[in-house]
Formats: sequence, C-alpha cells, structure tokens
Amino acid sequence: MPRLSWYHHRWLDPFLNLSVRGKLFILFLLVSILPLLFFVYYTYVSVKDQLVQQTYSSMSLATSQIGSNLQNKLNNYTKISASLYLDATLQQYLVRSYDGSSDYLEAYRYIDNVMNNVLTTNPEVSSIAIYSTNPHMPLDDTFIKRLDDAIREKPWFDRVQKTYGNVIFTITPAKPEALPRKATPPMFTLVRFLNYNSLNFPYGILTIDVKESDLYALMGKEDQNKDIFIVNENGVIVSSKNKELLNTRLGELLPDDFKQGRTGKYESVYQGNKVLVVYDTIPNGWKTVSVVPYSGFMHSAMRSANRILLIASASMALCVVLVYLVARLFTKRIESLLKSIRRLEREDFDLEMIPMGHDEIGQMSFALHKMGHRFKNLINEVYKKEIAKQEAEMNTLQAQINPHFLYNTLASISALAMRHRDPKIQDMVSHLAKFYRISLNQGKNLISLSEELKLTRYYLSIQQIRYENLIHLHYQVDESVLVHHTAKLTLQPFVENCIHHAVWDDERGMNIIIRAHRDGDDICLDVVDDGMGMTRERLASIRAGESVGYGISNVDKRIKLAFGDRYGVSFYSRLGIGTTVRIRLPASGPI
Repeated sequence: MPRLSWYHHRWLDPFLNLSVRGKLFILFLLVSILPLLFFVYYTYVSVKDQLVQQTYSSMSLATSQIGSNLQNKLNNYTKISASLYLDATLQQYLVRSYDGSSDYLEAYRYIDNVMNNVLTTNPEVSSIAIYSTNPHMPLDDTFIKRLDDAIREKPWFDRVQKTYGNVIFTITPAKPEALPRKATPPMFTLVRFLNYNSLNFPYGILTIDVKESDLYALMGKEDQNKDIFIVNENGVIVSSKNKELLNTRLGELLPDDFKQGRTGKYESVYQGNKVLVVYDTIPNGWKTVSVVPYSGFMHSAMRSANRILLIASASMALCVVLVYLVARLFTKRIESLLKSIRRLEREDFDLEMIPMGHDEIGQMSFALHKMGHRFKNLINEVYKKEIAKQEAEMNTLQAQINPHFLYNTLASISALAMRHRDPKIQDMVSHLAKFYRISLNQGKNLISLSEELKLTRYYLSIQQIRYENLIHLHYQVDESVLVHHTAKLTLQPFVENCIHHAVWDDERGMNIIIRAHRDGDDICLDVVDDGMGMTRERLASIRAGESVGYGISNVDKRIKLAFGDRYGVSFYSRLGIGTTVRIRLPASGPI
C-alpha cells in the first residue's frame, strides 16, 4: 500500500496536474515520437560503431607499421653512434695532447675518413659533429668543434650529462637565413656523451643530425585526411606534418589519455573538432599518434541520419499542429481563468467578467471574481489600519524624545546663567534655536544624514560652552552617505550619554569621534568615546534590553519601525578603554 501511494505521488499526480494540452502532448510523445526517435538514434549509433571499429582497425595497422619503421630508424642511428662511441682509436685522437707538431694531421685524416664513411653509407644523415673538451685539440669546425658556452646552453646539454653514455633524441627548430649561415630545416638530432672507458672524464659530445622531413617520410603516405604525430617519452612532438608544432607538448593540442596500455584508442577534441585518436608505443617509450576527425569517416552515417530525421521532423511537425488545434478548443477557457488568477497574484483585483457558461469552469470563474472583490476590500481595510497604527507609533515615539532633551538643555542653560551670568548664554540659545529649527522639520519623521549631523553639531556646541575644554570632537564622515535618510535625533541621545556618563577625568576631558560610512549595502553611524567604558555585566544587560535608557530604546524602536528589524543600535565597550555605539541603516531608504 505505501508503495502504491509513492507511485501515485511520484508519477500519477504530476501527470494529473498538467493541462489538457500537456496531457495530449505527452500521450503523443509516448505513442509516436519517442519510438521514432529511438529508431533514428539506434540506427545512427549502430552505423557509427561499425565505422569507428573499421576506422580503428585500419588506423591501428598503419600506426603499428609506422612505429615499427620508426623503431628501425632509431636503432640504426643508435648503432651509428655506438660505432663512433666504441672506436678506441677515435677516442685516443680526441684525448691526445697536441704540442703544435704535425701529429694532428694524422688525427684529422682518421677522423675525416671515419665521418665521411658514415655520411656515405647513411645518406639520410645530414651532419655529424663531435664537441671536444680537449683544449689542445685543433678544430676544423666541420667534424670537430669546441664544447663552448653556446653548447652548454643547449636544452639537451643537462640531460645528456645524466645518461652515462646512452643516446637521447631531440628536435632542433628550423633556423632562418643569417649570412653567412644558410637557412636550415628542422633537424632530428641524436646526442651522446662520449665517456667510453672513462665515465668520470668525458672527452666530448657526439651529435648526429637528420632532417626531420626524412623522419616524417615514414608516415607521409598515411597522412591523408588525418594528422600523425611522433612524440617522445615526455609527450613532446618530434615529427609532424605541421613543422610549427615541433617541440610542442601534444597534451596542449590534444587532451591525452594514454592510460589504456601501449596501444589503444580514445575520443577527444582537436582544433574544435571531435576526433578519434589511435596510438602505438615503441620500446623506448615514443608513440605514434594518429588523429582522424569524425567528420571524415562519419559523413555517410550523418547523411542517412539527417534524411531520417528530416522525414521524422516533418511527421512530428504535422502531428504537433493537429494536436495543438484540437487542444486549443479545450484549453481556451482554462487559459482565460489562469490569466485571472495571475492578475490576483499581481494584486490586481479588478477582474474582467467574461461569460464562460454554467459548467464547472464557468462556476470556478464566477467564484474567482467574487473572491477577488472580497480580497480587495479586506486588504484595503487591513492596509489602512496598519499604516495608521505605524504612523501613530512613530509620532508618539518622536514626540516623547523632545521634552526629554529640552529638560536637559534648559537645565544646562539655567546652571550656566546662575554660575557665571555670562553672555555665552546668547550663543547657547542661538544653537538651541537652530537645533529646534531642524528637529521640528515640518513634522517629518525622517531627515537626511547631513541634517542629522547638523543637529548633533548644534547640540555639541551648546555642551562645549558649558563644559569648555572637556569635550574634544572628531568627525570622520564619508560625504557620499550624507544624502541618505535616518530617523530624527538618532545621534544626539548617544552623544548626550557620552557627556553625562563617560567622563571620568575632569582635567583631561574626553574625545568623542562621530563616524558616518558605508558597510556594503548599509550605512553605519558610529559614536566612539574614550571614557570610562562599561563592565561586561553592564554591557550584557544593555544588549539584553534589561537596563536600556529611555533615549537608547527610543532611537532603536524608531529605526526598526522605519527601516525594519535587521537595523538598529548595537553596543561595544570595555571598562577603562571606552564605548562604541553603532547605528546601522539601509542605504535603500525606509520600507
């Protein structure tokens, strides 16, 4: 029973909740379109798999043959280098110290004879050179050259020193013409450290250059409609149709996936096209990689699939039109009813009454229009009551703070008059008049931050006359926030608390910093003093709202009423260090 309920909830309910047109479309898909699409897909996949398998078989055979030929080439070059590496007479001539006599002529006759024999019997070899470490060895700059700093800076120099006499292969890029040197094509270079019978005292480096084009000739006949690369054990291209790709990592051009073994295939993307990659690995770790675009061998499969899809699309289009016309006859009234519901969602309760008959849909339409009219009356009634309530609360809270402040100000003026009979009283009265001119603000509850800061300055001017040099003011105001609004008399109660409760040294006085700045999408007003501060218990009590003064609670309530519950007043204080009051306001204005 629970399983049947789950099935009903998981599959049947969504279907029943669809529109009539949706149900007709789903049935059409199940009966005709889905089988047709499955047939097209199955045909395409079957043909594709056959073509991929045929292509893979032919490419595997060709790649394996290229790899075999490549291995033979590399073995031949290795044997040539071995014959020179193991030549004891050549070694003696290379390490001998020549004192200026004609002994070197015998050495050169032997070296020229050996080198020319190699070039004659191996016409694909372009050049041979030995870079000698013997400072007494005369140079001919043809076969014998100096192992100087230019050679030590070659990218293969450090590698060949660690091979203990084994060979390495590298690619030398093409060099443009620079007189007297002629332009040279890319070279495939064998490099070998000459240290036969003297591992700790090498006597030179042997290089054998072969034109890269001779190496690529191994696969030149197989590169029709595909790209073939020879890469070394590090994945660097050493031979390719495109010579600009030499010495480039194949992984930068073609995401490699050679984890299947020494041979294999995988799909990838090359130059924006989906390709089939077939590779074969020779014993030294080099790979022959063939890349064939799918578009090359999938053309016939795609052409057949496109024809089938065209016929299927025409059939489906015709069926969709017929289903749409039939479904439209049933769903037109439902759409009209849905439009009325959406107007109610947008709080538009003035619905147009459209005759829909007396069946179930017509009865629903009549009930919906009646309900919309009722909603309109109820919402207007509740909205007006809520606005009137908030206005009354705002006006009451705003009116309560003015007598409180007036009492403190008049007490200050009276005390000063009795004590000094000083004309400074005129200044206090002037500041007080300016204060009230802004605070009254024609009965408005919100004022700009610019006006709020003016109110605070007038109040502090009055207090500075009374307390003279005890109060030191500092303003840090971001001018861009002055256009935003806050509740009236937001800062004054906290400045008043600083003056009356935070001063603890009548000689040193106290610093008060007033900041106004942005914090993300909010505006923050800070009142900071370096007075006596508060104990942790006192601060916790204030934050819990248990012992908050009238002025503080008044400001916090007015801000929450005007801007929302996430805004208001927060406190930070440490005994003997000072107190910071932060008032957070939205930059977007009141709710």
